[in-house]
Amino acid sequence: MRKRLSISAAAATLAVSVAAVGFSLLSTPSAQAAVGDFDFGRPEVVASGLAVPWGLGYLPDGSALVVERDSARLLQLRPGQSPQVIGTIPGVVPGGEGGLLGLAVSPTYASDQWVYAYFTAASDNRIVRFRLNALSTQQVLVSGLAKATIHNGGRIAFGPDGMLYAGVGDAGTTSNAQNLNSRNGKILRMTPTGGVPAGNPFANSLVYSYGHRNVQGLAWDAKKRMYASDSGQPKNGELNVIVKGKNYGWAKADGPSTDATLANPLYSWPIADSYCSGVAVADQSVATACLLGKRVWLLNVTDNGTVLGTPQALLTGEYGRLRGLVAAPDGSLWASTSNQEDAGDPGPDDDRILRIVFSDGGAGVT
Repeated sequence: MRKRLSISAAAATLAVSVAAVGFSLLSTPSAQAAVGDFDFGRPEVVASGLAVPWGLGYLPDGSALVVERDSARLLQLRPGQSPQVIGTIPGVVPGGEGGLLGLAVSPTYASDQWVYAYFTAASDNRIVRFRLNALSTQQVLVSGLAKATIHNGGRIAFGPDGMLYAGVGDAGTTSNAQNLNSRNGKILRMTPTGGVPAGNPFANSLVYSYGHRNVQGLAWDAKKRMYASDSGQPKNGELNVIVKGKNYGWAKADGPSTDATLANPLYSWPIADSYCSGVAVADQSVATACLLGKRVWLLNVTDNGTVLGTPQALLTGEYGRLRGLVAAPDGSLWASTSNQEDAGDPGPDDDRILRIVFSDGGAGVT
């Protein structure tokens, strides 16, 4: 059966950064793309035979960079071509849900050539940057983030303000999320060099929001609203609209709460239908790719930020666990599977990167 994702506007400004997933949509004027019916019934396989692809980002030439969690490989992808292995990121120590996680390309890559990564090292989780011709020459921007076999977070993405955002998991210690002296269980906001930018809600702190369990998706819409997934809670998977300084509940709440001091999710699903990771935005539609739910959830969001109608489930069970979801500079959607891990049931081609184009077969560039 062919499944189509209908996006209401005729054009949208798309911005892409990963982290990576998540995955956010590019907001530069050069990224204008027509938006119409995405055809989920016939995804193009851009790459196969990968092992737990995680972060995804795009270079100015339109090619994609993707990292593998456990192998620490960095690959370059172009539709219709075999993946090119750029190299292995040194210092990565995989284990459990840890390893080479988030990836983001500098919004000023054409002039500075910086690529950013979030990974699990020997004693911590950290954020570094490097250039593609010198993977071992890393600048460490943030270190000392607690690591664990679960809940390492890992998504990084540049926001429309030019700042770098990072989703940091609670590292399996629920009290971290409510402790403002801990950077775990938080969304962090930093300058491209790792400093505390003006406008952060807590003095001399990278913490932007707190009360999170395991953020693996970050994205912004045209109104600069920030969306984040939060996964792994016992009962509910969440899609949140992030406001600086707000408390998103974990571990005081699992899903919606009547506590007025806590920010409720934009939408939540039973964990069996969600456990979502990557988040992407196109016009007034927000989509999130789910691991346990093995689907993409699509929500239509009104101008004032409320959900219109009932979320639509796409690709349910067709490709197994879905981790990444991002809009490419040409307007197509890219999704990644995550079946080559303990919780997965890999097929012969897993893991894969899928490219979803418009129903007329094009990518919609104007």
